[in-house]
Amino acid sequence: MLPLPRLEGSKVPKHFFFFAKFIQNISNIWKSIIVIPHQIKRRFVVCMYRGLVTMTKKAFPSSSSSSSVQELYDLCKMTFTPSGTSPASPQAIQKLCSLLDTIRPADIGLKEEDQGDDGGHGLFGLPRFNRVGRWAQPITYVDVHECDSFTMCIFCFPTSSVIPLHDHPGMTVLSKVLYGSLHVKAYDWVEPEKMQRSMGPNDSPVRLVKLTVDKVLTAPCGTSVLYPNRGGNVHCFTAITSCAVLDILTPPYQEAAGRKCTYYHDYPYSSFTTGKGEELNDGNEEDYAWLAQIGTPDDLYMRSGEYQGPVIKV
Repeated sequence: MLPLPRLEGSKVPKHFFFFAKFIQNISNIWKSIIVIPHQIKRRFVVCMYRGLVTMTKKAFPSSSSSSSVQELYDLCKMTFTPSGTSPASPQAIQKLCSLLDTIRPADIGLKEEDQGDDGGHGLFGLPRFNRVGRWAQPITYVDVHECDSFTMCIFCFPTSSVIPLHDHPGMTVLSKVLYGSLHVKAYDWVEPEKMQRSMGPNDSPVRLVKLTVDKVLTAPCGTSVLYPNRGGNVHCFTAITSCAVLDILTPPYQEAAGRKCTYYHDYPYSSFTTGKGEELNDGNEEDYAWLAQIGTPDDLYMRSGEYQGPVIKV
């Protein structure tokens, strides 16, 4: 008798059992009537069984998706502590990156039709056909899970949308591009701190940074990591195509704890000079810039979306 795979979750369709019974009957007839070598008969049964299991997985994808997201949550919970009191080890971060590298859009509730924005607001239930131009389409922020230790969230970008330069004070961030292409430009602060007065007496001073990342990430690609003092803690995202990014931030933004998101404008290095020439260690001006704090940009168009992936058991 051919063993049936165990099924969980939603009600099993009747045609599934008819199909399974058909396979069992064929297997029994094959073994009892046709006299051929045992290895060939065994291969036949194995192939039929694998086909049945494949059909089961396609009919019930939520079980595998749920395990992927749940495993990611469980690993984050085990790895991170509240307020980052105990920073995660490099080995723990690498383990998380390896798991994130396996996450697909479907695992977190993103469908194939979500991976395009030409028709309008097609993400998360908004009508596809409307009169809002592409330039006005928002970036969709989806909160997957948030606690004192970490935040799991998704950003869905329409083509050409931008999240301006912003920082992650005292935070570690893991970013996985799920689909599409995203340009990342990121800086690290130059230490010891180098400050200059801005162009006007009422303007904020500018601080020296060094370029660490300036590239396009196209899915499928590996997970990127930034740290409190390296890896591009101040970065800007620009969508080359419609794309989505799964982020894990630890510890999460919390203004009361000094982790406020600050936006910046970058100026070429040549815009400000000290006359001493002591800021540069390698003499390559193109790798350096001055950052000035700014308020939240008026053209940052972002809205909340509803998480539609598997439920996470906390």
